[in-house]
Amino acid sequence: MRTSSTTFVIVSLAALSFVAGCQQKRVVGELSPTASLVPTDQIVRPAGTNLVVNGRPIDGVLSRDGKRFFAKDSRGLIVVDIVEKKVIQELSISGGTSLHGIAEAPDGSVWLTDAGNDLEQAVLENGKYVWKRKVTFPAAPVGGASYPCGFTFSGDGSKAFVCLSRSNQLAIVNLGDGKIESQFDVDIAPFDVAVSSDGKTAWVSCWGGQRPKPGVMTQKSAGTEVEIDFRGVTKEATVVQVDLTSKTIKKHTPVGLQPNQVLLDERGKRVFVACANEDTVAILDSTTGNVKQKLNIKPDPKLLFGSMPNALALSPDGRTLYVANGGNNAIAVVDLASGKPKGFIPTAWYPSGVVLAGDSIVVTNAKGTGSRSPRRMNEFNTHGHTGSINIAKLPDAAQLAAWTKQSLDDAGVPQALLAAERSQRKGTPKPVPNKPGEASTIEHVVYIIKENRTYDQVFGDMPQGDGEPSLCSFPREVSPNHHALAEQFVLLDNYYCNGILSADGHSWAMEGYASSYLEKSFGGWTRSYPFGGDDPLNVAATGFLWDHVLANGMSVLNFGEFDYATSDPKGTWKEIYDDFVAGKNSYKYPKNISVERIRAYSDPDFPGWNMGIPDVVRADIFLKKFKAMKTMPNLTVIYLPEDHGSGGSAGMPTPRAHMADNDLAMGQIVEALTNSPYWSKMAIFINEDDPQNGWDHIDGHRSLCLVVSPYTKRKAVNSTFYNQTSVLHTMCLMLGITPMTQFVALSDPMRDVFTDKPDLTPFKCLPNNIPLDELNPRREEMTPEMQKLADISAKIDFSLPDRADENTLNRLVWRLTMGTKPYPTDWVGPHGRGLKSKGLKLDKNAVDEDDD
Repeated sequence: MRTSSTTFVIVSLAALSFVAGCQQKRVVGELSPTASLVPTDQIVRPAGTNLVVNGRPIDGVLSRDGKRFFAKDSRGLIVVDIVEKKVIQELSISGGTSLHGIAEAPDGSVWLTDAGNDLEQAVLENGKYVWKRKVTFPAAPVGGASYPCGFTFSGDGSKAFVCLSRSNQLAIVNLGDGKIESQFDVDIAPFDVAVSSDGKTAWVSCWGGQRPKPGVMTQKSAGTEVEIDFRGVTKEATVVQVDLTSKTIKKHTPVGLQPNQVLLDERGKRVFVACANEDTVAILDSTTGNVKQKLNIKPDPKLLFGSMPNALALSPDGRTLYVANGGNNAIAVVDLASGKPKGFIPTAWYPSGVVLAGDSIVVTNAKGTGSRSPRRMNEFNTHGHTGSINIAKLPDAAQLAAWTKQSLDDAGVPQALLAAERSQRKGTPKPVPNKPGEASTIEHVVYIIKENRTYDQVFGDMPQGDGEPSLCSFPREVSPNHHALAEQFVLLDNYYCNGILSADGHSWAMEGYASSYLEKSFGGWTRSYPFGGDDPLNVAATGFLWDHVLANGMSVLNFGEFDYATSDPKGTWKEIYDDFVAGKNSYKYPKNISVERIRAYSDPDFPGWNMGIPDVVRADIFLKKFKAMKTMPNLTVIYLPEDHGSGGSAGMPTPRAHMADNDLAMGQIVEALTNSPYWSKMAIFINEDDPQNGWDHIDGHRSLCLVVSPYTKRKAVNSTFYNQTSVLHTMCLMLGITPMTQFVALSDPMRDVFTDKPDLTPFKCLPNNIPLDELNPRREEMTPEMQKLADISAKIDFSLPDRADENTLNRLVWRLTMGTKPYPTDWVGPHGRGLKSKGLKLDKNAVDEDDD
């Protein structure tokens, strides 16, 4: 359970009592009809009425008559009756939506921006909204879609001012004839725009700042060079003041990173902008364009980074600002006279938009209460998201005080504050110290990151843990070393990934954070699909794990993480494997890492992401380098991605052969590490970046984590709630550094996995039972059903992570590993429903209809 302190005992004991009253074991999912535990180890208990919706709501606007609320979600438009507090319509749009932009025109029509090139209009016909017309923008100068985002109307509703994110431009549209009047450059990646009532001035928030000057360090984001710092983090973000008459920029004002919503208060001559990647709200003078003030929106100024303010609403009297803190699952109620939050209103998971509606507040929550939306009856998929919209009465002082206590504790604020305190004494060394800076018995941390598996998919056949055998696609026969490590060291059967796909998965794994960019992009990854730190606009202001380690004077070596690998010369999986077995080692793998900082600390020969390179090749490269090491780094990162698989692609390994390859490589590396002279002071953490390609009977976020150390409690089963940020917190304590973000700080370190008494018995790798070169047959060799699967696989792009439709890939893997066994529609996806009993009910009709 979470730790408490006398400082916060009233708050923390209340929350712990609440959880204990709901269930004895903390498991992700519903705690009560009004509360849920989410994989970030936070409780969400939204104020007021919480309306669950399919999709990820990211933005919203109140109708001019105050009777309806229009939300933009990843799929399209949601219409809510404010009086009745119910969803009255969900209207999807082809291709999904962009990460911001919805408004109601004076004529009552609703407009929103999609994930391509369009500003689309919905009108009311016969009591329902229907898509009526669209304005299509030219492709971006850098190529590809323009990706329109935030926009606003002129006072008379005749014009729309639209941010074109990938074009780095602002467009002015005549809504009468739908023609684009003008389109001109602003700063990089415009997100939102506000326009003065006289139509002469616009303020535009731009995520990438000004065009880089010659000689500075840069990195591309969606085709445009952006200035970065030495860690690969965006150097500057701006709000530009635009003269709409001359179509020129009057002022570039630097503000905090990821400036989201822009809010203009003409009466107070103020421009507010929520800076999600700095935890601040900047207030600009609307006359000069200068920053007048920066508000710290964190619940406590001493908190680490991670509150993520991303949306704003201003009270009618201009005295109170309401700020959606995505990381704290709360609305900060800010007294503008003092510049400080006077309290917090609890929301659901990741509030992404906030609007005032008379005496009520309406909040869109991108992740709702756990994303458990079925595609049809009892079927759950990784992208079957469940967000929410909560409507609550604005609180009086007493209610705000009560909600504030609830919000802070449910968000883990007391734990995060305690975890950030450094100790001034070393003390007696222990595996996981109590405070950063205290002595640890561990000097070498090894972090092995793999791809896309749930707990039940691999460990569902282990009777000692809470597993479901019927969901086990890769049992002991396929993954003997996974099973042996879990049995010889510790089996964690209540461990979760914070994220759900590779973009947010690698961010959580390496940054302890998923940015506003990620949380709002699920309508379409048009700007970029940030994987491996390759879009600087997405990177946390605090950087990556290795940045913190290096900043504290310790050493780092990376094997494959953030690398997009290709073979030189080009070779198929089988050619590379046969060459390896023959001992020729003819193939080389030049580095392709966009983050320059870690490129300098990366092994030049070890390949990263590429399903065409066997993991045993990666292991062989690592083992040779490890044997030649004169000293071992404090942090070693190793990427083994082959458990991701290649579906039924002809000429590629079968899913179980891919997994056997991954299992063997992992076993070989662990055997070498545990037989080395560094073993007595080592801890190895092995986990997945995300769990999206599998099924689990508790929750689809539940995944694998192996902890291998002389100090691991041997032959134990541990059911404590842990997640990816628990792993990071444990590593930080071992290495003597403070947690990187609030999420790392609030997550429990894995203390009860360890003992003070070491057992130096090494691990012996088990041989593979499945031939690693068991390949999917050629199409002409297949049965008719297998031909159908091969045709589906042929359409999937495995050259980059997550290019496949996950529902399709999951069904392919199931059919290829489980034969004719009916597909488990009850528990599909990372948010499959958490049935607590064994004896899985299978849908006998699911074998055929969705495999087409």
